[in-house]
Amino acid sequence: MNAVVATDLVLSYGATIAVDRSTFAIPAGGVTAVIGPNGSGKSTLLGAIAGLIEPRSGTIEVPARAKGPHRVAYVLQTTKVNEALPVTVREVVLMGRFASAGAFGRVGRSEDRTAVEEAMDRVGIAELANRHLAQLSGGQRQRVFVAQGLAQDHDLLLLDEPLTGVDITSAQAIDEVIHDETRRGCTVVMTTHDLSEAQVADHVVLVGGRVVASGPPEQVLTEEHLLDAYGLSLLHVDQGQVFLDDPAHTPVEGRHLHGERKA
Repeated sequence: MNAVVATDLVLSYGATIAVDRSTFAIPAGGVTAVIGPNGSGKSTLLGAIAGLIEPRSGTIEVPARAKGPHRVAYVLQTTKVNEALPVTVREVVLMGRFASAGAFGRVGRSEDRTAVEEAMDRVGIAELANRHLAQLSGGQRQRVFVAQGLAQDHDLLLLDEPLTGVDITSAQAIDEVIHDETRRGCTVVMTTHDLSEAQVADHVVLVGGRVVASGPPEQVLTEEHLLDAYGLSLLHVDQGQVFLDDPAHTPVEGRHLHGERKA
């Protein structure tokens, strides 16, 4: 069973092609890492899966969206919040329930409050519930928006570089949530610049202006495919080991996504 199936998919912004013709599938369950250099189309691809970007041509099928748009939770890499708004962490996480409530639904029911409290607890921000966003660190804010996505009833969780540039405490909390989501039967698709994250994912989509390869890490993250996506300027091979000289690749010291990947 697949969570996403794309056929001859082309994505663009006006006349500019962001992702050229690509055919690929993302399996349901587990973690899929979407990796590629800056400007390669990773976030654009995530937006198309979320239903926010219409294909220029081709098709993209996402069964979770057929159940309703709220079944896909999308957490952006950077979410802008007006610092002047007196909004608390709890109120931001509660916004994740709006999609599930529908246009005429009411948020604030006992099930909404339970979902919000559980989501905050899962990412370790329950003690911050009454704090203003302006009082939080960047990593804490990222956990707040991940919690907002978790509070939404969903089958598919999309995360745009959730571990980039955050402190180790936040990275570990988000990492554990990603792992826990798959145990709960959810499919997680996350973009990343970190080769080590992609190597331990269950499935990898390598992007370089198009989907260069899609499949298990050992089949996708080959020297040939990486050279195609990154080019000679960013790809280096030393004694059989492949290294990426990508300025956006800033892994957090001391953590490694998911530990060991299941065989």
